[in-house]
Amino acid sequence: MLDSMQKDTAILILSDGTLIEGKAFGYRGTVLGEIVFNTGITGYQEVLTDPSYFGQLITFTHPELGNTGINFEDQESDSSSAKGVVARRITSKPSNWRSRKTFESWLEEEKVVGICEVDTRALVRILRSAGTMNAVISSDGSFSPSDLLKKIKNQPLMKGLNLAEKVTTKKTYKWDASSTVEFDKRVMRSEKAPFKVVAIDFGIKRSILNRLVSHGCEVDVLPANACFSDVVNLEPEGIFFSNGPGDPSAVKEGISLAKRLIKEKNLPMFGICLGHQIIGLALGCETFKLSYGHRGLNHPCGKSNRIEITSQNHGFAIEPSSIDSNIVDITHLNLNDGTIAGIAMCNRPVFGIQYHPEASPGPHDADHHFSRFVDLMSERR
Repeated sequence: MLDSMQKDTAILILSDGTLIEGKAFGYRGTVLGEIVFNTGITGYQEVLTDPSYFGQLITFTHPELGNTGINFEDQESDSSSAKGVVARRITSKPSNWRSRKTFESWLEEEKVVGICEVDTRALVRILRSAGTMNAVISSDGSFSPSDLLKKIKNQPLMKGLNLAEKVTTKKTYKWDASSTVEFDKRVMRSEKAPFKVVAIDFGIKRSILNRLVSHGCEVDVLPANACFSDVVNLEPEGIFFSNGPGDPSAVKEGISLAKRLIKEKNLPMFGICLGHQIIGLALGCETFKLSYGHRGLNHPCGKSNRIEITSQNHGFAIEPSSIDSNIVDITHLNLNDGTIAGIAMCNRPVFGIQYHPEASPGPHDADHHFSRFVDLMSERR
């Protein structure tokens, strides 16, 4: 029983009944959500503040977290989007010149419940075999394991959930990039006005906005429920569909918007992750839920002998059999499992990729997709 547990003890229970004991850290409490794993060895702060992880419990496979502490520059949103953290080991003595506080103190402030001293390798083997599932982390001693298992059974599954509406901005705003943004030296900003881009926020990351600005874009950010007139009234030269959490097929307003923009406006359109899936759905494709998703920093993607090592975070993908090759071309594949990692319209300047070219965290191999988007806009000036 949890009420007999020591103060620093926590338990993790999976929906299949697996119970794992560990040590509590971060905020003390009980949280439920879909449990996933991330294989990256850096970037825990960026990962936890990425809105695409909204409501999830993240298992980090890297054996130690907290090494670089927490700073104020690497946040992808105002606060943590994840509910819980599962780790092997936590360090309380960070070593980084930008660190302002410890990882654990930040988790306490963000009310993120953590469990450490867990054999994360064994846990990942379970998730790779059985697939992602709902789970609970509890460290407050208020519930018995049987009570917690009942709560898990009542927790909704990720499939069918529109979570973009939970994380999107409530009002339109113009992105004001910080002075730390490095501008792409290939973009001669002094010789031409910035490209006017409308970004639809399904859970957008700050680093994506910064990369758009660095490539010469002026960005207006609109909510996920933006309508056609909201977009065209801003007279954009290009439209960006952002990353985000949840099931893409449930984001009906975003799909309808993409469908109408493609039909009535011949504007360059670029989608990342959820935005890529929404563009695919607007073009008549279907999506499906991956068994355990792709979350990490070293996924090889490419086609025709050109490979990019990519940063990824997604649990859904476009179904290959649903693609009409007369309309959509498959431009990239995930070389680990053959799933679709990139598409483009055959006769329109519309494309999407199933990974994160902003590389926060991750490799910079895919940054050229921002230039690709800008080039499409430049051709129409």
